[in-house]
Amino acid sequence: MVHLPDLQPGWHEPLGALARDGGVNFAVFSENATAVELCVFDAEGQRELRRYGLSGPHDGVWHGFLPGVGAGLVYGLRAHGPYAPEQGHRFNPHKLLLDPYAREIVGHFGWRAEHHGYELGHPDGPRSIDRRDNATHALKARVPPAPVLNARAHRPRRAPAEVVLYEVHVKGFSRLLPGVPEELRGTYAGLAHPAAIAHFKRLGVTTLSLLPVHYCIDEPHLAERGLHNYWGYNTLGFFCPDPRWATAAHRDDPSAVAAEFRHMVDALHEAGLEVVLDVVYNHTPEGNEFGPTLSFRGLDNKTWYRLAADDQSRNENLTGCGNTVNCAHPRVTQFVLDSLRYWVAEMGVDGFRFDLAPVLGRGSHGFDPNAAFFTALRQDPLLAGVHLIAEPWDAAYDGYQVGRFPGRFLEWNDKFRDAVRGYWLGAGPGVGRGELARRFMASSDVFHHGQRLPTASVNFVAVHDGFTLADLTSHSAKHNHANGEDNRDGRDGELCANFGAEGPTDDAAIRATRERVRRALMATLLLAQGTPMLCAGDEIANSQGGNNNAYCQDNPTTWLNWDGADARMTELVAQLLALRAQEPLLRHPRWFAAPGEASIAWHAPSGHEMAPHDWHDAGQRAFGAQLREAGANAPRLMIVFNPEAASLPFLLCNGPWQLVLDSSGESAAPLVLPGQPLNVPARSLIVLRHV
Repeated sequence: MVHLPDLQPGWHEPLGALARDGGVNFAVFSENATAVELCVFDAEGQRELRRYGLSGPHDGVWHGFLPGVGAGLVYGLRAHGPYAPEQGHRFNPHKLLLDPYAREIVGHFGWRAEHHGYELGHPDGPRSIDRRDNATHALKARVPPAPVLNARAHRPRRAPAEVVLYEVHVKGFSRLLPGVPEELRGTYAGLAHPAAIAHFKRLGVTTLSLLPVHYCIDEPHLAERGLHNYWGYNTLGFFCPDPRWATAAHRDDPSAVAAEFRHMVDALHEAGLEVVLDVVYNHTPEGNEFGPTLSFRGLDNKTWYRLAADDQSRNENLTGCGNTVNCAHPRVTQFVLDSLRYWVAEMGVDGFRFDLAPVLGRGSHGFDPNAAFFTALRQDPLLAGVHLIAEPWDAAYDGYQVGRFPGRFLEWNDKFRDAVRGYWLGAGPGVGRGELARRFMASSDVFHHGQRLPTASVNFVAVHDGFTLADLTSHSAKHNHANGEDNRDGRDGELCANFGAEGPTDDAAIRATRERVRRALMATLLLAQGTPMLCAGDEIANSQGGNNNAYCQDNPTTWLNWDGADARMTELVAQLLALRAQEPLLRHPRWFAAPGEASIAWHAPSGHEMAPHDWHDAGQRAFGAQLREAGANAPRLMIVFNPEAASLPFLLCNGPWQLVLDSSGESAAPLVLPGQPLNVPARSLIVLRHV
C-alpha cells in the first residue's frame, strides 16, 4: 500500500505541476467549477491511489502542495460543477481530465465511448450525462523534472530580410534520407543528423518551419479507418513534443522525448539554422458538442471555448474543426503565452507560425488586430526576439485577414501563390504583368501600411496544404482517394496544369515543359521581395501522386522520395539562394521607390519602360525589371520573365549586362551590350548583372 501525505494549500502560481520545496505544487484554472480534485495514480497510470480536494478558488485558480513527492508522479484532474449544457457548463467528475499545462503525458489514447461526457446514442444527445468512469483509459499527466532553461548561446537570430523559410515535416524529411541511420530516420534526431543539415546548408535556407510537433491525437474518423493525423493539426498537449517523432528508444519516456527535441534544436542552432514551430491554438481535439471530454471541456467549457450566442450548448465553429478556443478570455490568453514561453525558454525555438491565426484576435465583434492577445504577445520580453508568422485566415464569416496583423508579424500571402501560379501556368483567371509585378515586389497594396515592411509578405508557391510543386505542374485535378473521403476533401479549383497528360508520363515534350515551368516558378519565388518559403521536397521535385490534402498519409506518399530526386532542381535552388544572399537588392528590407531608397523600373520586350497601356496589354506577357541601388547612376540587376511557349528577343537598355542565371538552364553567359537583343528562352526567368 502506497502511503501518500496530506495535501497542503500550496500556491496559485505557476499553473500546472511544479516540483519544488521538497514536493509538488499544483495549480489549475477553472472559473466556474465548484470543486477540483487532484487524482494521484501509480507509475503506470492504471490505479488511482488517492484523491485530494484542491484549495481555492484564488482568482479562479485551484491549488495544492503535496510534500514528499517529486518528478515522475502521475496525476489527473476531476472538476465538479453544474452539468447544464444550455448554460455552457459540462462539468462531469466521472471523467478524468488531462492538465492543460501537462509537460509530460503518459498512456496511449484510444477512442472509447466513456471518454464522452454524455451517453452516446441517448435520445437527449450531448444534453445527457454519462456517469461511467474513464480513468483507466484516460491520458494522464506526469510531473516533469526541474525546468531545463535553454541558454540559447548558439541561437542564430536571423534578421527578417535574411530569412528563407523551409516548411518541413519532421518525419517526412528524413524517413527515407540516405546517410541517416535507420534508427534515426523520421525522428527529431534524424532532422538534426549531419546528412540532413548538409542538405539544408547546401540549399541555403536559414529557418526550418516545422509542421506541428505538439502532442497530437487522431480524429475519430481517422481511427476508424486505421489512418493517423500525420500533419498534427489536432493538439492536445500544448507543452509536450509529440512522441511519435522521437526515436524508438525514447518514445515511451516523455522526459527522453523532450531531451531529444532540445538536442535537435541545439544541433540545428550550431549549424546556423533557426527553428520555427507551426502551432495550433485555435481548436482542440474535443471537437464540437458531440465530442469527448478530455481536458478543457471538463475543466471549464464556458471559459475555454467560444459558444454559440443563441445556444450555449453548441460550440461556435470558426475553425472547421468543431470548436474554437476562446483566446479573448484573459486566462486563455495567459495559457497560450505560457505555452509559447515554454517552447522558447525551455525548448529553445526561434519563433512560431500560428495556424488559423485570426482566431487569436477574435472578440465579440470579430477580428481585431489590436486584440488583447496581440498586445500581450508584442510586449512579452521573452517573446520579443522571436519570429511571429500568421496564417491570416480561418473558416469564419470574416476569416480572411491578409495584411491586417499587427507589428512585426509575417503573414502567409496566398495572393503571391495565385498570381505566380497563374502567370507561369497560364491557368485560371488571366494574370497579367501588373499582378505579377505587384506580388513580386512584396504586395505593397496589402502590406505597405502602419510601418510594416516588405518582409511581412511570406511568399510561397506550394506548402504542405495543397499540391507539391511537381504535382501542380503534372495534374489538372486532385487525387485524394487514399484519404477515404471519396475525393471530397482537399481544396477544389487549385491552380494547376498537367500540360497534356494527367500524372506521370513518358512523353518527353510534356516532361520538358513541366520541368521548365517548375524551374521558373521556383526562381520567381526565391528572387521575389518579401520572405520566401520553400516547401520541403520541392527542391527535389517530390510528388504526392496528386494528393493535395495528404494530412492522413503517414507513408511513402508524404515521405520525401530521395531516390527520385531531381538533382538539377536542387542545384537551381542552391544557385538562386546563393544569388539572393549575394545581392542585397533581392532581399531589400524596405519598400522600393521610397525617398532615398532603391528603385525599380519595368521594361517591355521592345526595351522601353512600361507605360500604362503596356500593363493592360493582354496580348504581351513577357516583361523585365531593372533594380537600382539608392543613388546609383546605373541599375545593378535586371530580371526578365518570359512565360510564353516560345523564346523571344528582349532588347536590353542601360547595359552592358552579363547573364547570371537562366532558370531553363539553356543559355550560356554572354555579354549583352546596350541596344542589343537577348534571346530569352521559353517559359524562363533570367537574371542579368550590370557590368
